[in-house]
Amino acid sequence: MLAYTVRRILVSVPVLIVSTFIVFLVVVNSGDPVANFATSRQPPPSRAAVTAFARHIHADQPVAERYWNWITGVLHGDWGPSVQSNLDIGHDLFTRFRVTVTLVAAAMLLALVMAVVFGVFSAIRQYSVADYTITFLGFLFLAMPVFWFAVLLKQAGIWFNQETGSQFLGTIGEKSPYLEVDTTWNEFSDRVGHLILPTITLALVSFASWTRYTRAAMLEVLDSDYVRLARAKGLRRGRVLTRHALRTALIPLATVTALDIAIILGGAVITETIFQWHGMGEMLVQAATTLDVYRTMAWLLLSAVVVIVFNLFADLLYAVLDPRIRYD
Repeated sequence: MLAYTVRRILVSVPVLIVSTFIVFLVVVNSGDPVANFATSRQPPPSRAAVTAFARHIHADQPVAERYWNWITGVLHGDWGPSVQSNLDIGHDLFTRFRVTVTLVAAAMLLALVMAVVFGVFSAIRQYSVADYTITFLGFLFLAMPVFWFAVLLKQAGIWFNQETGSQFLGTIGEKSPYLEVDTTWNEFSDRVGHLILPTITLALVSFASWTRYTRAAMLEVLDSDYVRLARAKGLRRGRVLTRHALRTALIPLATVTALDIAIILGGAVITETIFQWHGMGEMLVQAATTLDVYRTMAWLLLSAVVVIVFNLFADLLYAVLDPRIRYD
């Protein structure tokens, strides 16, 4: 398995380089930050100031040279200059990354638990009222746009706080700007309150499709020969479901979860914007608005690495879920 992991990592490097170069071309040609700098300042900056700004963001260099300087700089911890002269892109990126990881991890954990529970229950109760109800809810959440669902939950949270006279459900930011009592428990409960609504927003959208995959995989496994043999040997139904059927049925779920991480990160951008979280989503929106090339590339590079790591982890997880799978 170690040799397979090393090969996958080595193959991922050229893929990452090619993909980032293509994206770099797209980002560089999406707008002119120098022209934006020259026209957005009041009073208008001098020609010398515009020239200095272009030199600062490396806009005076050829695109290939700019990319090479950027990618080699990243290897040494230099993420490039920002249009905001006093901003350290690397520090800003990883500070915001911790915020986004909290949201994405909580949403994925909730979605996975719900997908397994409801997917398995729907499979063993096939064509029952519960199965149809879960199917209906799945398609309902799948059809909901993330931005609309987030706004709906935010309004529901505001209504709940007004009706209960509390501020338990945070609707703005990942934490309150101040706490009445400065204690560890108070800070923890405050962060949990702010995490609930964004987590539900991301989790229910992912849960909708993941439940369908779990149900379909579980139905296929339950009809397989080795499950029938386990039942014929007199094993308890619960043991057959958990030890024999569920482990194999989780393989398609592991695949779709790894593939959907990019969609979840995209959904996090919308969710963070609506709930005003200071995470990577806000960073991308700010970078796109100000035509900040290197800040945008920092977000895209880190997101690409996360997607590659998740897909590698999913491949390695197959051998854990199904002992018949071996990597040479």
